[in-house]
Amino acid sequence: MQGVAVGWEVYELTSDPLNLGYVGLVQFLPLVALVIVAGHVTDAYNRKTVLMAALGLNALADVGLAWNSASAGPLYATYSFLFVTGIARSFQNPSRAALLPRIVPRSVFPNAVTWNSSGFELATMAGPALGGLLLYFGSPALVYTLNGVAALAFMILIAGVAYDHKAQEKVPVTLASLLAGLSYIRRSQVVLGAIMLDMFGVLLGGATALMPVFARDILNVGELGLGFLVAGPAMGAFSMALFQAHRPPLARAGRTLLLTVAGFGIVTILFGLSETFAISMLMLFFVGACDNISVVIRSTLVQLLTPDEMRGRVSAINFLFVGTSNDLGGFESGLVASLFTPVISVVSGGIGTIAVVALIAWRMPALRHYGALVEKDP
Repeated sequence: MQGVAVGWEVYELTSDPLNLGYVGLVQFLPLVALVIVAGHVTDAYNRKTVLMAALGLNALADVGLAWNSASAGPLYATYSFLFVTGIARSFQNPSRAALLPRIVPRSVFPNAVTWNSSGFELATMAGPALGGLLLYFGSPALVYTLNGVAALAFMILIAGVAYDHKAQEKVPVTLASLLAGLSYIRRSQVVLGAIMLDMFGVLLGGATALMPVFARDILNVGELGLGFLVAGPAMGAFSMALFQAHRPPLARAGRTLLLTVAGFGIVTILFGLSETFAISMLMLFFVGACDNISVVIRSTLVQLLTPDEMRGRVSAINFLFVGTSNDLGGFESGLVASLFTPVISVVSGGIGTIAVVALIAWRMPALRHYGALVEKDP
């Protein structure tokens, strides 16, 4: 909901796609600055406590966004509160990712990741559509307020999760320990390749930041149409997540990952070329379906192949390279759209994604030949 509201409000105020890029940039910068600190804190302290604190900060940022929007405050204040959101996310994502393998048996972890993805995609699917409705009948301030309430609800639910923090997880503050996550990823060709595929796929092939432009200026579908466009990838991802949840673990995960990211690039190109709402929605559906497969494979590989005492630091680096590529990709898309056209921005990004897949498939054979996506309890 917040992504739809922020994008629509900023574009309505400025009519400049570059300002949509700044929305991603201000959330990306704190993630880069705090990635090492967030990973260390996640491994050194109670992961559940870190997650709840991050959610609280996120709720405060939502309150600020609602107040600024309701009072017709300046655009720089919106960017400032989004910067705070970026700070919260830098701690929220690694702590949540590192928490999961400690509360889910390893033998069912791949399937648990798929069901977790289903719940996430359901929210991602309903959120933008609901955000579009609230913008149409209400205001961005209402969306931000509800998002803050949701963050507080998340805190309450996490508080009830049984989790025992182990004292031996304390990590000394040294340069080597701070950089241990990055060192591990560099040594593991499979983990590095999976992260790079998702990172460049979202960085180059993501068209989400330009959805307000396509909704208003190309497809002419307004706020309601914007909500459905943003929800389109989530619809595909949710459908694919349910399908995967009822299937056995992938037997050739590496090859499947490469093919689905290439497919992501192809349907992104087709979306960029479409001038029909129905075709655009169909392409976005396939964008989400391809993305869900890659997310499940990458998330499972990263968590199962990483030692527990390093999961916070590895998850922080993983989120920096993959999660923040949404924000940096938004800036890249807005910049290219402002220099050329939105269509060129999306199409060139899809072409770049396919090129990256070919390069990684050639340079990282260990990922290409990786087999079954399953592991038994130790």
